Amino acid sequence: MRAYSLLDLSPITDTGSARQALQNSRDLAQHAEAQGYHRFWMAEHHNMAGVASAATAVALGYIAAGTEKIRVAAGGVMLPNHAPLVIAEQFGTLAALYPDRVDLGLGRAPGTDGATMTALRRDPLRAADQFPQDVRELLHYFAPEKPGQRVRAVPGVGLGVPIWLLGSSLYSAQLAAALGLPFAFASHFAPAMLDQALHLYREQFQPSEHLDTPYVAAAINVFAADSDEDGRKLMTSIEQQFVALRRGTPGPLKPPVADPATIASPSERAQVAQALAESAVGTAATIGPWIDHFLERTRVDELIVTGAIYDHRARLRSFELAAEVLRDRVDA
Repeated sequence: MRAYSLLDLSPITDTGSARQALQNSRDLAQHAEAQGYHRFWMAEHHNMAGVASAATAVALGYIAAGTEKIRVAAGGVMLPNHAPLVIAEQFGTLAALYPDRVDLGLGRAPGTDGATMTALRRDPLRAADQFPQDVRELLHYFAPEKPGQRVRAVPGVGLGVPIWLLGSSLYSAQLAAALGLPFAFASHFAPAMLDQALHLYREQFQPSEHLDTPYVAAAINVFAADSDEDGRKLMTSIEQQFVALRRGTPGPLKPPVADPATIASPSERAQVAQALAESAVGTAATIGPWIDHFLERTRVDELIVTGAIYDHRARLRSFELAAEVLRDRVDA
């Protein structure tokens, strides 16, 4: 492993606000920077009462302004929701303000429901079909200006903002390989195709002006605490959120409960357990061997850790314990 990074969805709790969530995210980024995290990822989700990072470029600007060296990354921007030029201008602005600190991860899913897609003024089917073309268009906007080029991203042109492809299936893995781009897999909520996607990406990778050799990341959940029991309890907040989402009643992040069996029916809990299978839970001594096994199995260049934890102090402690484990796993 070459680096470890952190994905934060800026969770809004049932007693909190979007303002507090974003302030907590900035505080978390400052702690992450001090603990050796290489990148701070934030993701675009719309019409979700429990997520404050919908305007991802704006949120990342707030994070970058409050930190000094940690990279800030979209993990990711859902490209079908946007015109590529607008994204190039937004992230070109960030890159102009915070040189060599900005990464742009792109997803092909809308990150929301059909009604919200309509409100975003995008045609979801057509936009998804155009994803490869839109990725190439973005790469073009960040490249040096060509003679006679009529449309430019200002700021953005010539800044070479690194572009990642993100995914939870095989599609983006294959496209990232074909374009010679770094790839990150969303195994923290959709682990089923992780191993196959990493294999295809490495096997099919074509060197490019952007990347000589494959660079792959994968995400896991970490719920770390000073006891295994406390770590398991922390996880029940995201389990409740997953159940609510699957029932069609999404809402703010709820406090943890003592007994996970009270969250939902056995069949619902089984579905959630499958979605959250790639989760390290417990003390540093417990999560360390779990992470070692994951790294040995996947051979990722970068491990992305995430964890929607209700109490901000407990969240800081969880990522602190994770960093204690991870810094010893970084290749010299």
